[in-house]
Amino acid sequence: MAISKTAVIHPTAIISPQAEIADNARLGAFTIVEADVVVSRGCNIASNVLLASGARLGSECKVAHGAVIGTPPQDLKFRGEVSEVTVGDRTVIREYCTLNRGTEHGHKLTRVGSDCFLMAYCHIAHDCSLGDNVILANCVQLAGHVEIGGCVSIGGMTAVHQFCKIGQHAFLGGMLRVTQDVPPFILTAGEPPAYYGPNRIGLRRRGFTDLQVNSIKQAYHFIYRARLSRAAAVEKIKSELDITAEIQIILDFLEKSNRGLIGLGIGEGSADS
Repeated sequence: MAISKTAVIHPTAIISPQAEIADNARLGAFTIVEADVVVSRGCNIASNVLLASGARLGSECKVAHGAVIGTPPQDLKFRGEVSEVTVGDRTVIREYCTLNRGTEHGHKLTRVGSDCFLMAYCHIAHDCSLGDNVILANCVQLAGHVEIGGCVSIGGMTAVHQFCKIGQHAFLGGMLRVTQDVPPFILTAGEPPAYYGPNRIGLRRRGFTDLQVNSIKQAYHFIYRARLSRAAAVEKIKSELDITAEIQIILDFLEKSNRGLIGLGIGEGSADS
């Protein structure tokens, strides 16, 4: 472990000599960096941040005032095992977010991908895994072992139950209570949370063609609107649709889902027209 001579560290910050602070990192007033922490090149850490043992920040991350990264899991099964929380490159973590380390029941790792945006007061519990380009609005709360695919957006004050999976490119509205798996590429809203059609706006912004979006819509017609069992819906998809990359992602998600899928929204017919 080493502290780079080009790092800019406020004189009131407390930095363990067993931490690794890379070139051009900046650490603000009253920030604490414990032993066994890695702060990579070009990170900007604001005031009153705690980087606890096991925190690993990729390059050019921005961490706002009062955030806490790498503290022990809030899990009664935790027995003090050495574990980590990793944050990918260029991720932004805003004020008072909390990210806990992993446990031996989840590969001893909590992972946040690159180019993510965690808004103020978000909580990422032990053993969660977030892909790249994930956006969590203010006060999103993730329980332990939640898995979120890349390019997912979640609205403010939404809570996600432990062990839930959220597929890539999904959009979840605010103030939801998510207790089942959310498939990829879809829009989720309502109480209880439900399927309201493909995430058309998000998909188009990310370069998906109308042909791709319509194929996704047809797959979810079999899953949600045709009133089929999951097994029957899978067989329909395999027999009647081209197995494009997007369709394969949906099939893989269905195979791995073990909490059941969110339901069908009352307004789904108009939202998916």
